[in-house]
Amino acid sequence: MTEGEHVTTTPPAIPAAHRADVECLWAYHHMNHEIRPCDVGIGLGSHDLGVAKIATDLFHRRMYPRLVFTGANAPTTIERVPRGEAVHYREYAIDHGVPAEAILIETQARNTGQNIEFTRRLLTEHQIRPRSVLLMSRPYQQRRAYATCKKLWPEVDVVCASHPLSLDDYVTSIGDVDKVINMLVGDTQRIDTYAELGFAIPQDVPTEVRHAYDRLVAAGYTSRLVQ
Repeated sequence: MTEGEHVTTTPPAIPAAHRADVECLWAYHHMNHEIRPCDVGIGLGSHDLGVAKIATDLFHRRMYPRLVFTGANAPTTIERVPRGEAVHYREYAIDHGVPAEAILIETQARNTGQNIEFTRRLLTEHQIRPRSVLLMSRPYQQRRAYATCKKLWPEVDVVCASHPLSLDDYVTSIGDVDKVINMLVGDTQRIDTYAELGFAIPQDVPTEVRHAYDRLVAAGYTSRLVQ
């Protein structure tokens, strides 16, 4: 390569044969809640720094006075956030102007149920009893996060939000199209499975969503399915 040349990389692309089905699941998992002020913001840990970004943005927009980041590590996050999900999110928020005293972190949760349970316990320890929470997650985790929160914390009003990216921009931000599709498929399965297990409230799953899910499973996107 000569001086002045630039290496260009092609963004990961959703296979054309599966695009409609992926878009169907993507749209289903967005709750499309209107963002409004709440008592507490809760950022759910994951591999996605977008959670910290939206949490920071909404704090600056005065959507809540107190912010909690919750999350330890999981196999899908250890490489991106080796010191722990909540710790990395807190560092990002502080670096981008959120006062340290406005942030609490919960560093033990390893699943969404624990995110909710441990955050509720942490807030109680600090004598904070919110009536409403702004729950921030990966885009395709919104519906499952909502259903889980309403099961474990039924008295609280829940508003869901995610970093506002299109599907293609989100895939590009993660850099792994297969990972995103597998996670979408896995979260779709969990809507029914976790409700049956008592981990979440039931959610309506439209027929077109079920068919899209079935086709993607048949195409081999099964790495995030629970047995």
